[in-house]
Amino acid sequence: MAEIVNLNRARKAKDRSAASVKADQNAVKFGHSKAEKALQSAKAKKAERDLDGAKRE
Repeated sequence: MAEIVNLNRARKAKDRSAASVKADQNAVKFGHSKAEKALQSAKAKKAERDLDGAKRE
């Protein structure tokens, strides 16, 4: 006999795997490494400090 398959579960599993593949592609395309994020954050904080230091009272 053939194995009984729940079509809803099969459909949802296929959708999840397709979403996972798309997420991996987007991570490669748009993602930044942890070091890049830290560098960007440090640059933003330095720019804010420099701006605050140049303010007149």
